[in-house]
Amino acid sequence: MVKGSSEEIREVDALIIGAGPAAAACAKRLVDAGYETVALERKALPRHKACSGILSPRGHRFLIENFGPLPKETLHAPSSADGVTFHFPSMLSVSMDFDGGPTPHLHRKYADHWAMRRSGAEVHDRTEFTGLQDKGARVDVTARRDERTVRYRARRVIGADGPGLSVVRALYPDYAGRIPWFVVGQKFHAVIACPLDDKYFHFWFHPELGHYTWSHARDGRQIVGVGFLKGDNFDVRHQRVVEYLERKHHVKLGPAESPEIVPANFGPSLINRYIFGKGNVLITGQAAGFFNMIAEGMSCALHSGAIAGEAAVESFRNPADVQRVYRGMIASEVRRCSDQWNPLEIAFGRPHEADLGGALKKLKVRERLGVLREILSFTKLYAPLNWGRQIIWQAVCRRITGRYPPTRWL
Repeated sequence: MVKGSSEEIREVDALIIGAGPAAAACAKRLVDAGYETVALERKALPRHKACSGILSPRGHRFLIENFGPLPKETLHAPSSADGVTFHFPSMLSVSMDFDGGPTPHLHRKYADHWAMRRSGAEVHDRTEFTGLQDKGARVDVTARRDERTVRYRARRVIGADGPGLSVVRALYPDYAGRIPWFVVGQKFHAVIACPLDDKYFHFWFHPELGHYTWSHARDGRQIVGVGFLKGDNFDVRHQRVVEYLERKHHVKLGPAESPEIVPANFGPSLINRYIFGKGNVLITGQAAGFFNMIAEGMSCALHSGAIAGEAAVESFRNPADVQRVYRGMIASEVRRCSDQWNPLEIAFGRPHEADLGGALKKLKVRERLGVLREILSFTKLYAPLNWGRQIIWQAVCRRITGRYPPTRWL
C-alpha cells in the first residue's frame, strides 16, 4: 500500500477487471504462480448474469481440471444438456449430442462466484473501474466504490469484463462506435405444453425470426430468446418467435416474465477482428471478441482468460513485451473459436464439439442439400454488415497458412 498526498494506492502484481469465467481463469493462473492478484467487480457478489448457462464440453473439462467438481448450487434444472438441435424453415430438425456426453447447465450467479473464490484472488466487489493510465513500468487505475474514488497500481491489468468493454473503451475510446452491436434478449415462460426436448439447446436457422433465435428449458420454465441488430424492437421480435413456436412446434407458453436484455457483438470471432489490448493492458474473454457459434462464450472465456494469465506470468518471470507473449499464445484460441464460424472448416474439418457433419450424413441427400440451402439463406441476414467477403478471405487464409492473420487484431 502506497500512501499518497491525500489517499492510499493499493499496489498489486495484476489487477483484473471483471469477475466472470475469463477473470477467474486468469486469476487462477496468476495466484498459482505466486503473484498478488486483485479482481474488481462493479456489482455485489454473487451477482446475476444474463446467460443461457449451457456449457460446452471443453469448458466443462476446464472447470473440473482447474476448479474441481461443480457444487449443486452452481447448476440449473435440468442440470445438464445432451447437445444442440438445429431447426430449419423446412421444419427439418437436426440433433447433435455433445462430444463426451452431457455438459452442465450453469447457474451463472453462483457458478461465477464459486470459480472466482476457487481462483484464490482477492475480489473487491461493488467496485467499478473508471479509468487507467499506462506509465510503462506500471498501470495506474481508478475505480469507484461507495461513492468514493479508489486507486490501484498494477504491473499488469487484464480487461475481462465481457461486452461492457470498459477497459477497451479506456484504451480505444472510439472502438465501440465502430462496431455493429446486437441486442440479445430472452424471456422466461411458464410451460403449458412444450414438445421440444428439454435436454437440448434449440437453435433456429430462420431469417424471419432474427439473427440468433433459441429456446431451452430452465428451472421449470422455458426460455425464448432472440438476437438482432441494435435498433429493432425486442418485444415485437420476441412475440414473433413465441407465435412461431406455437404455430410450427405446438409450444404453448404462459405470459412472458423476467426479461433479460444485454448488448453483444460477436463479429470479431467471425471476421478475425479481435482486440487484445496494448502496453501492459491485456483484453480477454468476450471483451476481446471470443464467442462460439452457439453463442456459448464461457468455454472460450475460460481458455482465453487462462492464456492472458499465463502471458502475464511469463512476462514477470522472463521480462518481455507482454503483448508479444500474449498474442503468440492466444493464436491457438483464435483458431479454435474462429474455426467454428469458418465455412471451409465446417465443410472440410470438424471445428465443433457436436458432430454437425455426422448428423448431416444421416440425412437423405435431398434433405442435406435443403439444409445447406437454408443455412446459406440464413447467412444473408448478415449481408448489410459486409462480413461476407471478410469471412471468406479469412477462411482462405486459414486453409493456406494454418492460422488467422494477426495483423487484423487490435
